Amino acid sequence: MGKDFYGDLQLGVLGGGQLGRMLIQEAINYNVNVHILDPDKNAPCRKLCNRFECGSLSDFETVYNFGKDLDMITIEIEKVNVDALEKLEEEGVLVYPQSRIIRLIQDKGLQKQFFKQNDIPTSAFQLISTKENLKNTNLTIPYIQKLRKDGYDGKGVKKINTVDDLETAFDEPSLIEEWVDFEKEIAVIVARNDDGDVATFPMVEMEFNPEANLVEFLIAPSTYGFDIQQRAEELAKKIANDLQIVGLLAVEMFLTKDGEILVNELAPRTHNSGHQTIEGNYVSQFAQHLRAIFNLPLGDTRCRTNAVMINLLGEEGYEGLAKYEGVEEILAMEGVYVHLYGKKFTKPFRKMGHVCIINDDRELAISNARKVQEILKVKA
Repeated sequence: MGKDFYGDLQLGVLGGGQLGRMLIQEAINYNVNVHILDPDKNAPCRKLCNRFECGSLSDFETVYNFGKDLDMITIEIEKVNVDALEKLEEEGVLVYPQSRIIRLIQDKGLQKQFFKQNDIPTSAFQLISTKENLKNTNLTIPYIQKLRKDGYDGKGVKKINTVDDLETAFDEPSLIEEWVDFEKEIAVIVARNDDGDVATFPMVEMEFNPEANLVEFLIAPSTYGFDIQQRAEELAKKIANDLQIVGLLAVEMFLTKDGEILVNELAPRTHNSGHQTIEGNYVSQFAQHLRAIFNLPLGDTRCRTNAVMINLLGEEGYEGLAKYEGVEEILAMEGVYVHLYGKKFTKPFRKMGHVCIINDDRELAISNARKVQEILKVKA
């Protein structure tokens, strides 16, 4: 890299949402020049970056023109024009994670095939082109159907419980996978720099909102045994090295009731399962991502204490200008850190912020988090 990250280097980020916002908050400490492209003129990053451009992330010309005068590009969302990124790479712009990895992860079918080819444990699956194919599948009901492309935050996912559900199945290229009767959803975030140095954050446990299929509650560090945590972290390292990724990679996994670990999905970026690292770890996922893409020494990922992260979602039945109820009450509690994402309007289940609750007593951290969950509401 010809320029110092803290000097003349110009970093572009595709996506100006909350992940980009928190990345900028860390980048300010590194004196990094950040340029943002996002389709929303009111994106959370719009007032924090050196330059904000409103435009489509999926349009070739828009992405190419945004990046051609920059030194490096990273992403906060996978749904971007990869052809433009490939051309930029050919012309000498550094793209991390690399465009080939983004292309792979954009397609859940290709992800699954990658797992199979690299001996990464995952649930049994089949690729289909239309819902007619579901009549001849090798998998038995119940199973999960996922659109191969464009699904995110629980969208593009259906559970096929009965034969009747086949009528409302997605009629587009999809992945169907065996239903896993798991004990816990877990995740490991791994970072890899261009020198090949790899570091994992400790494994975390997740609970999901059953209606929105979004992470609602995250606990770190895990209290599962050393063997399980080590296997999960080694699996994440293997995937990062198999991909030869530069940057951050979130590896979402299932822990089955018989102790098996199955990889569910990958996200080649900072991730919801790492927000607690801002207060809970010696290095945050956002600082670690910057270290990785700038090929700097990776930071100390150890947990400082117990941390519980709550996603702050828009309340059901409310849509409009966001109003936060209970903020003062929770800020009076010890070890509570509020992160609002700068989104002017709320709607049901929209991610409006998160709260991290830390405490040296794990059970107290969890009970305080439950109180925060009851008190803090996003309405309109």
